[in-house]
Amino acid sequence: MSVTLDAPNPHFAVRPDWLSLHDEPVLEPELPIVDPHHHLWDRPESRYFFFDLLKDLQSGHNICATVFVECGAMYRKNGPSELRALGEVEFANGAAAMSASGAYGESQVCAGIVAYGDLLLGERVASVLEQYIAISGGRVRGVRQISAWHPNPAARGSLANPPPELLRQSEFRQGLATVGRLGLSFDAYMYHTQLFELVELARELPDVPIILNHTGGAIGIGPYSEKRDEVLAEWRVRILELATCPNVHIKLGGLGMRIFGFQFGARQRPPSSEELATAWRPYIETCIEAFGADRCMFESNFPVDKGTCSYPVLWNAFKRIAEGASYEEKAALFSRTAARVYGLIVQT
Repeated sequence: MSVTLDAPNPHFAVRPDWLSLHDEPVLEPELPIVDPHHHLWDRPESRYFFFDLLKDLQSGHNICATVFVECGAMYRKNGPSELRALGEVEFANGAAAMSASGAYGESQVCAGIVAYGDLLLGERVASVLEQYIAISGGRVRGVRQISAWHPNPAARGSLANPPPELLRQSEFRQGLATVGRLGLSFDAYMYHTQLFELVELARELPDVPIILNHTGGAIGIGPYSEKRDEVLAEWRVRILELATCPNVHIKLGGLGMRIFGFQFGARQRPPSSEELATAWRPYIETCIEAFGADRCMFESNFPVDKGTCSYPVLWNAFKRIAEGASYEEKAALFSRTAARVYGLIVQT
């Protein structure tokens, strides 16, 4: 399984009463947005279902469509282990079907689905992925298998527990090649200390579209908690190298997670979009400069980042960072890149 649900939660808890302590007007409410990274789940510590997401989507920004990303939700209880994640695809596709009815607003919820795939199955993963595509009516557009690993437990910020150097295993690379042959993309989540592995992978399989999640996972906790400048410099070098791989795109977000070390979610009051923009700008601007707007997409990473700020404040922060961008650049950053990469037909 991709997620160890009984592990200590590395994310800030979502506290609605705390979030309600700060409100601000929505900036550029007409700007079309495709949110390319959110989850739906029911966990002991939190529940985030279709109507919870819908409430966020309808809080002021113009969210045209969303992409669901695997998170270990609603796996089948029985059956072969490699097929149990079909339950999550069915779950996300159910939300998509509700949205497609038109009864719940204009946002195309879960228009794309990024499913879990155990690429260590090698070429055998093809039969699993073909079932994903069929059961979702073609909504499955990509696969994710988290590779975030660090030798020091204090530096880890994920519920996943993958083996070290997952991306370097021959079976994994055979599985990823299979992903590409089926016309799917690969979402990668790892820490900044592992980005060189993704460079190797992208160069070996240049025809596979790869989307790096969460701004490249610059660690700001544990042994890195007092080394922000040092980490930023190291992360920047690796981001610039990764950007030389034309098959790699990057999601700008996830910065509300505890792993980045900003600690906004531990304050007495939630942050404003101005505060978030100031803290996040060095990371996001570096990525845009390296990859270009046509290979970057803003993401919400909700409900994970909801432990740091509300949905309106999050997108306001992104809009503040992109304030000086041209019309075409904003269109790419907020909707067009995501729609193109995931093959979405978006009504704007």
